[in-house]
Amino acid sequence: MDLNKFSNMLLTIEWKNNSLLLIDQTKLPTKLSYVKCKNYLDVADAIKKLVVRGAPAIGVTAAFGLALAAINSKSNNLKIFFEELNNAYELIQSTRPTAVNLQWGLNRIMQKIKHLTNIPLIKKVILEEAILMAEEDISANKLMGINGAILFSDGDTVMTHCNAGSLATVAYGTALGVIRAAKESGKKINVIATETRPVMQGSRLTAFELQHENIDVSLIPDTAVGYIMAKGMIKHVVVGADRILYTGHVFNKIGTYQLAILAKTHNIPFYVVAPSSTFDLKNGPNDIVIEQRSKEEVIKIGKKVVAPKNIDVINPAFDMTPPELITKIITEKGVLSPPYHRSIKELIE
Repeated sequence: MDLNKFSNMLLTIEWKNNSLLLIDQTKLPTKLSYVKCKNYLDVADAIKKLVVRGAPAIGVTAAFGLALAAINSKSNNLKIFFEELNNAYELIQSTRPTAVNLQWGLNRIMQKIKHLTNIPLIKKVILEEAILMAEEDISANKLMGINGAILFSDGDTVMTHCNAGSLATVAYGTALGVIRAAKESGKKINVIATETRPVMQGSRLTAFELQHENIDVSLIPDTAVGYIMAKGMIKHVVVGADRILYTGHVFNKIGTYQLAILAKTHNIPFYVVAPSSTFDLKNGPNDIVIEQRSKEEVIKIGKKVVAPKNIDVINPAFDMTPPELITKIITEKGVLSPPYHRSIKELIE
């Protein structure tokens, strides 16, 4: 995987010597280290444990998981080979149910090889397609950045939630990609990042990324969002997405919905940035499974227990923001405006 042309970026995912290298996001911001995935079981474990996270990133990671399953197969029997691939598909698919890119990445690979019968060729095609998906992800992110940057003015302060940057993609990012593109165009952009409890993606990842690239960033507790907006301290809110329905409903990190409500109350534009691979044209709002995470994420901060151990915990990973709260959706193909059931259909078709 030759990503030398992207060498100035923080690469979340890299294929090297028949292994997949992933930045270990559970160790950030105190340590920049990598996990080497040698087989699809390693990939599934990395996705499940949030070593790699972010919808675009796990979509590409899933594709490389199938590449590892294919490369490591010793079978010369086509039926058995596809059974092994399907086992890998099912396991990886089960790791994160809400992010549509995971399913997209797996399905794109399986669609590419469904009519092939030569096992060595299938292995070659799967790996080539996964590498292409990684390169396409970076290109799409840069286009989204260009499309979204025109919405920002020099000197604007922007709020973002969770992490929708390089670490949520192969590189460059979605929501943070727009901020990067604005900076690259010569604009001075200031960022206010929410900490994003309980896993702290804002404080651990977004703050790390933006400081890494010398972009002005301030960190706030999630509970300070209303205060910041009421004080007139921000001009825009920009977030990523894990799934966007044909209706315009957006599934993203828990807390996104309340940011959108507050932004609407204070007449602050609320932008969602996501590639076309994040759109789900089949399911309705009530069809989506919201991933429920471990109670340990809530009752502990690091290793310190901050709540009674026997307390009941409700810990959804995502929430749904309705389309009436969303000002625009920024994609690599253009910027969408309401009504979204029309503009999304036109975009995809």
